[in-house]
Amino acid sequence: MPTFFYLSELGSSAVHLLLVLGAGLILPYWVDIRNNMHRTILLTGTFVLAMRYIWWRGAETLSPVGLSFDMLASWSLFAFELLAMIGSVSSLAIMSRLRLRSAEADAHAGWWGENEPRVAILIATYNEELDVLERTIVGAQALRHKNKEVLVLDDSRRDWLRDYCASQGVRYMRRPDNKGSKAGNINHALDRLAEDPVPPEFVAVLDADFVPHRGFISRCLALFHDPAVGLVQTPQHFFNADPIQHNLGISRFYPDEQRFFFDHMQPSRDGWGISFCCGTSSVCRWTALRNIGGLPTESVTEDFMLTLDLQNKGWTSVYLSEPLTEGLAPEGLKEYVTQRARWCLGLMQIARSRLGPLAPNNLRLRDRWSVVDSVLFWMTSFPFRLAVVVYPLLYWYFGTTVVNASLPDVLTFFGCFFLWSQMVQRVLMPGMVVPILHDVGQLIGAIPISRAAFTGLFRPKGHPFSVTAKGGDRTEVIVQWRMMAPFLTLLILTVLGLTLGIVFDRFAYNDAGDGKWVVIFWTIYNALVLSMTVLACVELPRRERHIADLPDRGILVTPGDVRCHWISSLTIEEAQLRGKIYDVGMEGTLRLQDVGDISVEVIAPTVDGNRVRLKPTAAQREALLVRFYAEGAAPGTERAQLGGLLAGLGNRLTFSARR
Repeated sequence: MPTFFYLSELGSSAVHLLLVLGAGLILPYWVDIRNNMHRTILLTGTFVLAMRYIWWRGAETLSPVGLSFDMLASWSLFAFELLAMIGSVSSLAIMSRLRLRSAEADAHAGWWGENEPRVAILIATYNEELDVLERTIVGAQALRHKNKEVLVLDDSRRDWLRDYCASQGVRYMRRPDNKGSKAGNINHALDRLAEDPVPPEFVAVLDADFVPHRGFISRCLALFHDPAVGLVQTPQHFFNADPIQHNLGISRFYPDEQRFFFDHMQPSRDGWGISFCCGTSSVCRWTALRNIGGLPTESVTEDFMLTLDLQNKGWTSVYLSEPLTEGLAPEGLKEYVTQRARWCLGLMQIARSRLGPLAPNNLRLRDRWSVVDSVLFWMTSFPFRLAVVVYPLLYWYFGTTVVNASLPDVLTFFGCFFLWSQMVQRVLMPGMVVPILHDVGQLIGAIPISRAAFTGLFRPKGHPFSVTAKGGDRTEVIVQWRMMAPFLTLLILTVLGLTLGIVFDRFAYNDAGDGKWVVIFWTIYNALVLSMTVLACVELPRRERHIADLPDRGILVTPGDVRCHWISSLTIEEAQLRGKIYDVGMEGTLRLQDVGDISVEVIAPTVDGNRVRLKPTAAQREALLVRFYAEGAAPGTERAQLGGLLAGLGNRLTFSARR
């Protein structure tokens, strides 16, 4: 191509990008994200650019038809991308609507009058330790709703837990076997509740590590003013960092991986009437549960299937997007991946069940679409993420061009689509998607999730329920070598191929045009993603900490001195006080609002104060638990903060270098 025409095309591509950028920058000034028409216009633009891009990919960038390795590689990558794009388009359609129900909950608060509905709060447990269960039980008892009964459903049949529940005035249940796993455990409790003289009118479900905020029950019950509502789901928030946040040192500056789903996707699904139960943090109408015979046990994701079962019988499920519970995110990388692979497996089991999208049942078309959309997400996103990091290696080691495109065309078609989609996401869900970190989150579980997707689809039965372990010792650095190995191998091959391709022209196919530059950029991006993924596989020590804690004030009373201190860190066991430095071993009392005077002992000096050991009474300990977990706003980070992200990643790399 003559230089003049090439530069002209490159300039034209730059103009297209600038126009998209300019349009994107003015979006925040006229878009109301709660206006469904505005959302539809924005996402229709994204859809048009996506179709323009995918048409160009299919028409201009593929290898010629023929029995060749080039064609196999080129067309197979396009197939992965096309399937992923279909899933993305489905998600775009869902995101075009939004429904927020806080005003509805306000309007119908207390619709039941003077007699509060009776609510059973079910806490299903299997292997959690007392420190995990204690805060959940205390939080459930502290709920403002008075007419309630807290039940602990113990599938490990532990005598110490039975005794603890008796001391707390909590009803304890166990069953002779573990048939049906968590769903079976809850169904056993429902059958026992049905035998009570007065069964409950509503049933709330909490995982063993999820603590309800004090208004959880009353806010959810407000939406049951509509007699057709069978279930109310609320979002899950986490008081600790997930493994990716923690291992990369970015928990204060990057939202947890579930925020996109709970804060944006579920309200959009509710706009279509297809929000679904996520197990914990939900409340269900007793008559609806009995109408469907309890929780379904055909899938390891009984919560999603419960929603479909309810809808199949004419009940609706709604979503209340308010921070009303907070729990423990998986602390280890293996547990994190195991949990998501279980979700994937369960969705595939549902797709093949009596409530699948092709099965003869009473589900609406939109309910069937809901299942298809979820199946597309699990089946296409993760295999495509793997393909993206593998296919460029074919260029460097075998001279295979899988995307035959010039730089101007890539900028015009892919660049405009990518930039516009990022600008739209910035408006509709600010700070949710940071490209490299988002890719790390998908890549790190891509292998087991992809395996679970196809296993569940083609062999849906006979898979045991995998419990997500919570708690335990997290005080040592642990390198997850088995998880890291494929990513480290791909990183080495990527960097080696790029280096050899640049240094030795004969090592890689020597493009006549500028296609090589496209692959170089693609490869560098993959190297960054793989490097972060490898780094995330090194698990750092962590201690118990409530990530929503902010500096507070307390009064320290010691012999001959009463002084107000800033509290920079506070746990059940210890506090860090800023101010006067005391002698180690000195005893006194620390006065905390809503807790009282707690006996303390100075155990160590700090740079600007002291560390003190707390010696709370049983009542004070419970008051601390309520203060930490059952009151206040949502814990964690709502959106990414670029400056903090860079600083956090820099500190993480420095830590690795020191070790």
